[in-house]
Amino acid sequence: MTAREGVSVVVLLAVLALALWGMRAGWNHRRTRTADLGVLPTAPADLGAAHGEPIEAVYVSTTRAGDWLDRVVAQDLGVRSPATVSVHDAGVLVERRGTADVFIPTNALRAAGTAPGMAGKYVGKEGLVVLTWAPDPTDERGLDTGLRTKHTADGPLLVDAVNALLTDGTKEKS
Repeated sequence: MTAREGVSVVVLLAVLALALWGMRAGWNHRRTRTADLGVLPTAPADLGAAHGEPIEAVYVSTTRAGDWLDRVVAQDLGVRSPATVSVHDAGVLVERRGTADVFIPTNALRAAGTAPGMAGKYVGKEGLVVLTWAPDPTDERGLDTGLRTKHTADGPLLVDAVNALLTDGTKEKS
């Protein structure tokens, strides 16, 4: 290896190290910026009756509601992972492999629908299930949590189960 090639390799490695450092610094900054969520809800011991079968999915990400590029990374919400999603009387449980589960209580749910993508994943059409919720009732903005179901047919089933839960919750509150 010539001296010129050696210098090129060192410069390339330095640029790569700088890029990795910058990405890590950006992730840590985003974590700090989104740390104001407070304590996320945990699943109760008794989730109540199940609304359908558990659905295999990929937890894509959680963003600030309405801004699908503003990823929330605090409390491991930015970690993409395989998951099993189940809808119960108490709420929606997203059991993630390799990181903390996400529990969305029924009273925190605001809406369920589909979208073509969000931070971390674009699938086109309406391939992501998006749950809009607010862990803190005083948070007017809330969060959007995106899930990509393993089987396309499961997406509408999940949306329908969550919307039925929302409808039942509205009836009970009246």
